[in-house]
Amino acid sequence: MPLTNAGRDEIAAALIGEGIPFNNSNAKIGVGDGDTAFAATQTDLTGTNKFRKGMDTGYPIRDGNTITFRATFGGDEANFAWKEWGVFNAASGGVMLNRVVDNNGTKLQGQTWTFTVTITINAS
Repeated sequence: MPLTNAGRDEIAAALIGEGIPFNNSNAKIGVGDGDTAFAATQTDLTGTNKFRKGMDTGYPIRDGNTITFRATFGGDEANFAWKEWGVFNAASGGVMLNRVVDNNGTKLQGQTWTFTVTITINAS
């Protein structure tokens, strides 16, 4: 998972009870039309069009060392090419935990898309 520097720092803060959690109230999946290569120093999606959506009911879910985030984008939301995505802990600003550049297609007006992000934390 391409973790940002800010995401790394937020995980460290969470270990001692600081920071803003990536919970059902705060977590958002952001999608955008940017195709700039990932850099750990990035703090937001890079595209001209971008949209953050809150978690579906009951998400995120943790099962052992795996966390699953899921958001459903309605017919009037994020209707553009989805070329990048990330997980955030605020509707705007906040911390971008990660960012992935990946062409997921173009969402059209009237379509409903559900986007799921699964993050597994491993020790090496």
